[in-house]
Amino acid sequence: MAEPLVDQVGQVLRDAGRTVVVPLFRHLAEGDIEEKAPGEVVTVADREAERVIGIGLREALPGSVVVGEEAVAADPALLDRLRDGGPVWLVDPVDGTANFAAGRGPFVMMVALLCDGVCRAGWIHDPLSGSLMTAERGGGARLDGLPVRTPAGSPPEALRGVVASKYLPAPLRTQVATRAAGLGEVLPGQHCAGREYPAIVAGGQEYTLFWRTLPWDHAAGALITEEAGGVVRRLDGTPYDPTVAGPPGLLAAVSEPVWGRVQAALFS
Repeated sequence: MAEPLVDQVGQVLRDAGRTVVVPLFRHLAEGDIEEKAPGEVVTVADREAERVIGIGLREALPGSVVVGEEAVAADPALLDRLRDGGPVWLVDPVDGTANFAAGRGPFVMMVALLCDGVCRAGWIHDPLSGSLMTAERGGGARLDGLPVRTPAGSPPEALRGVVASKYLPAPLRTQVATRAAGLGEVLPGQHCAGREYPAIVAGGQEYTLFWRTLPWDHAAGALITEEAGGVVRRLDGTPYDPTVAGPPGLLAAVSEPVWGRVQAALFS
């Protein structure tokens, strides 16, 4: 992928964050927040940022298709476009919307580029700190332009990780909670998938277990983690494919040994 495109997309996210998302943070009016599904909210910032980002992405790559989280909420058939033969942008305009709507962090903005159904590049931008993490398939991962690699990982009893249990079926939630106690420190999680992946790359935590695997939540972060040396797979060990709806469950880890230890401890 041409470096100018990587930089151009990064600038699209920075501009949308600066002009749309940050000005609305802690300044949402009562009518600016809606419930789009039971327990899930959407804000005017999500919708406007998705519109602005979409314009920028189409200008950066003429003829490309944009599939955004909020557009899919209105028309679920748009998800079929992820398997198109041409370039398709997958956009999460504000990941961590519940945090954003409550006036707290973290929240990020994410974009992934799919070509022929394969994720070729990913971007995660934190509009509050200004940081930008990127990856190109086969080209490694970068944080603000500098290469990054995942750390080696700790012994099983000293691991630090997140079990995002909110959507786990009740029996599995009990099993995982009981078994995770043998894996060291279980962190509370950030309610923002786009922050969990950078935390793994940076060494703040060594694994995260997700249950829901909506493509806009995971495509960019999974590629960035893998390109930094980490591992992201379905719970049965099969590769993660953002164009495929299931099965549910996804485990991300700093390394192959850590992925294997966590998977075996929680599910074997």
